[in-house]
Amino acid sequence: MSWTYHPDLLARPIPRYTSYPTAAEFHDRIGSDDMAEALDRVAADETVSLYVHIPYCREICWYCGCNTGAANRTRRLDSYLERLEDEIALVAARLDGRGRIGRIAFGGGSPNAIAPAQFDRLVATIRRAFQADGAILSIEIDPRGFAEDWAAALARNRVSRASLGVQTFAPAIQAAIGRVQPMEDVVHTVAQLRSAGVGSINFDLMYGLPGQSRDDLADTIERTIALDIDRIALFGYAHVPHLIPRQRRIDATVLPDAAARFAQAELGHAMLTRAGYAPVGFDHFAKPGDALVIAARTGTLRRNFQGFTEDPARTLIGLGATAISEFPDRLLQNEKNTGRYHMLIGEGRFAATRGVHRSRLDRIHGGAIEALLTRGRTTLPPEIDAAAIAERLRPFRDRGLVTWIGRTLAIAPAALPYARSIAAAFDRYRAPDDRRFSNAV
Repeated sequence: MSWTYHPDLLARPIPRYTSYPTAAEFHDRIGSDDMAEALDRVAADETVSLYVHIPYCREICWYCGCNTGAANRTRRLDSYLERLEDEIALVAARLDGRGRIGRIAFGGGSPNAIAPAQFDRLVATIRRAFQADGAILSIEIDPRGFAEDWAAALARNRVSRASLGVQTFAPAIQAAIGRVQPMEDVVHTVAQLRSAGVGSINFDLMYGLPGQSRDDLADTIERTIALDIDRIALFGYAHVPHLIPRQRRIDATVLPDAAARFAQAELGHAMLTRAGYAPVGFDHFAKPGDALVIAARTGTLRRNFQGFTEDPARTLIGLGATAISEFPDRLLQNEKNTGRYHMLIGEGRFAATRGVHRSRLDRIHGGAIEALLTRGRTTLPPEIDAAAIAERLRPFRDRGLVTWIGRTLAIAPAALPYARSIAAAFDRYRAPDDRRFSNAV
């Protein structure tokens, strides 16, 4: 299905809505007691997920918005991991056996910036502390420098899912974004992951990169399809150098304009669906039998800080500097600065220093946003002013991108690239000129 480009409907910068309220609404009136109280409310039989943040990379990519530093000092990494173990013990003691850990995700940064033996110890510590031997393990991998010792560590620890930051296979564009990564390295990493028993491999790809043409994007997607990758996330590059100083190294004068970005997104969607991948939301794709696709088909797809997910857990506990925890009534982010993170945990306190408590109205609006992005429709409860929402969405309705049946709003199939812009009508915090976010497409 071809998409129609309506530039006026995409002109407003829009969050990715991996949470609601978004991280832009986080404030610093949050502390250790907020985390303690949230952990105390976890039910004994509740399914809980863990996210473990490793804020280090062997090389720092210019485009990246993650909180990460250079893994160039062994003692720095050792010290961080020691303190991370202290936090694990602190959280586990507060839970006191409550909650069942269903999934453990390692992200960053680059988790493989640490040594394989350190990963072994970290996994063993988490499994022992939370009695989580049966949890599903996933990890983000930097193919640069990934070798047999790390593949063996993944096999030993029964990691079943891995995500690779590929972005592009075009050498000139790799140089332009500070991520030189020969295709041979990626191919070798994929082979090692499969040999290690990793059953699901995801590639993160990007469009809208500096100097990127349609042919560049098509070539990267063709190579990805040829590698028979299980899941693919195709993101638009978010150029916000006023927020991410390292992006100033990227030449903004050669970035594709809004129309070119739209065309690239459409090209990616067409190529991947033609190759047999099922679209999940706007920017995720997976093989038809994938759990993500099944969740989308059965209406159980969700959205959290990792993007679209089939994870049913409503509580996600973040461990490590910068990690965000999600509870039904609050979002709590750990201290970003690793020095202050060390200090807080060392004092026996939880490291939460930013976040937001979610009001009942926040949860209602957040539910509507999640429903639109995961299922393409939502029925407005009485607490939401349907007339006000309809007025905000009138330009989308006039162009056939949304339909109303009573209080039920549905996104038309051709409106996929406008999904986040449509969902933004439910955002109680957005200002029209908010520069904290990137292009909607």
